[in-house]
Amino acid sequence: MDYFLKLQDLLKIERTEDRDAYLKLTQSASVSDRRAAGLCWYPIAIGQTEPSRGDYINVEIERKSHLDIVHQLQFGKPAVLFSNHDPSYRVEGIISYQNGDRLKINLFTEELPDWSRDGKLGVELLFDNNSYDDMQSALKQAAAAKNNPLVEVLTGNKSPVFNNIDAVAINSLNPGQQSAVNKILAAQQLAIVHGPPGTGKTTTLVQAIKLIAANERLLVVAPSNAAVDLLSEKLSNEGLNVLRIGNPARVSEKLLSLTLDSQMAQHSYMKDSKKLKKQAAEYKNMAHKYKRSFGRAEREQRKALFNEAHSLMREVAKAEEFIIDDIVSKAQVITATLAGANHWTIKNLKFQTVIIDEAGQALEPACWIPIMKAQKVVFAGDHQQLPPTIKSDVAARGGLSTTLMEKCVALYPEAVVLLEEQYRMNSLIMDFSSREFYGNALKAHPSVANGLLFEGDLPFTFIDTAGCGFDEKPAHTSTINPEEATFVHQFCEKFRDGLPHFSIAVISPYREQIRLLKELFPHNDPQLSVNTIDSFQGQERDMVVISMTRSNNEGTIGFLADIRRMNVAMTRAKKKLVIIGDSATIGRFPFYADMIKYAEEIGGYKSAWEFIAD
Repeated sequence: MDYFLKLQDLLKIERTEDRDAYLKLTQSASVSDRRAAGLCWYPIAIGQTEPSRGDYINVEIERKSHLDIVHQLQFGKPAVLFSNHDPSYRVEGIISYQNGDRLKINLFTEELPDWSRDGKLGVELLFDNNSYDDMQSALKQAAAAKNNPLVEVLTGNKSPVFNNIDAVAINSLNPGQQSAVNKILAAQQLAIVHGPPGTGKTTTLVQAIKLIAANERLLVVAPSNAAVDLLSEKLSNEGLNVLRIGNPARVSEKLLSLTLDSQMAQHSYMKDSKKLKKQAAEYKNMAHKYKRSFGRAEREQRKALFNEAHSLMREVAKAEEFIIDDIVSKAQVITATLAGANHWTIKNLKFQTVIIDEAGQALEPACWIPIMKAQKVVFAGDHQQLPPTIKSDVAARGGLSTTLMEKCVALYPEAVVLLEEQYRMNSLIMDFSSREFYGNALKAHPSVANGLLFEGDLPFTFIDTAGCGFDEKPAHTSTINPEEATFVHQFCEKFRDGLPHFSIAVISPYREQIRLLKELFPHNDPQLSVNTIDSFQGQERDMVVISMTRSNNEGTIGFLADIRRMNVAMTRAKKKLVIIGDSATIGRFPFYADMIKYAEEIGGYKSAWEFIAD
């Protein structure tokens, strides 16, 4: 199919760009630079080791310093153990667990090399070819799936079919949410739940999954670990038997109990497996005690010990395979990331229904990994919020930035249910977003429609810095506006003074502007969050202040032109939204001109001079 050939070509372009960026960052950079970029832990300490599948070993590792650096080492990622003594001292593996400053790595070796006992050691991410291989493989599989009804629908060749069913009424859901549940139940190949901010998409999905899980096992996936964790926990709270494939990002006792490792540890047959593993480790230790200068008899003895250890590990593998099959067969819902859907424990499983949450942020080739296990797919998300992250501009322009959910929303309006009632925002915060992105369809639930921080407050305010001389400046690959940052800080401090405590987020599209703002605001305030817009998707605060940052004579606004990012920013606020920016710069862009006009209409337009004069 030409459809899949085009996707494969775009994915090759993206892979090349991603790999080149990785090599540029790693090949000439020092270990401290790679550590600062979040690619590496150094120095580390090695803890316990134990035999693993396929004559490999699992090694515990602890990060010993630079604990404040945000890193990218995660479950399932390829990595390498290395020594500072010699560039050739390295052994590759896969991260099998990560929590805080500890991780486990499954090294592709039978024993730790001798050099691991000398010098400083580190662990570093390798370029993740596996994920790209899995995506390419799924695209090839989809291209070869002749006459597959689901593939035909998703590629636009056949319309989706819906069964006539008796409508289900769920008292805890509003009419729109109930309509979405019934659409999911009636669909033969495709249903789409379009959930704008605060409309209870997750609540709706949980109720639909509960009904389906009574009759069949489901696979529920999402692009991010955070989204998978949220659904896993909520489904478990509803009494469903959930198996979380992979390592939760948000480590809690509840979530850890849902993981495969935890459920294996609790399994009645695991005691025998542990005993065999211990025996195998003992045989290997005995074998290692022989020095290199030994005779024929010692060599034979060493070989016999290794053979015995390998034989025991084959028994362990069989026992653990049985345990895993037992756990998987009893699960009602299996949850994983899109890439995690290809984990060896569920690689060959098929499902009647696959649900893809946050599908508006999901890269299409990654979606085909779980889709190829399904007869029916449910997309849930909002394509009017942040799109997937694409490294290559060429691939993005070629269509890789358009999600499969977005394509299907355009193709099959009959498959889509828009959730219209939102439970987060004051109606004046909601109205502009509703008008610009959702055909003016959203309505605020009475419980939030008139919510204010205090009586008489303005819920939506645009503070115009035009003419104040707050000029932007380049900073690395980002942009800063120091005077605007100072103004934002002073405005927030003065506004909050004397008011009861409420949660507040100060956000900006620009990473370097956030760095400036973090320096100005106190670090020990639990009610205050300062971060980029992207990091706030899915979150909410009583008050949100947005520093737009851009202010220049040319009217250049950079990636503010992606108005979906602004939709995310504006819909985080529950009771008060304050946007601070230069109308002379951003107002040349139609969306922002409309936003400023909306602020004027509702009496929410202010000049920064009004506050500076104070």
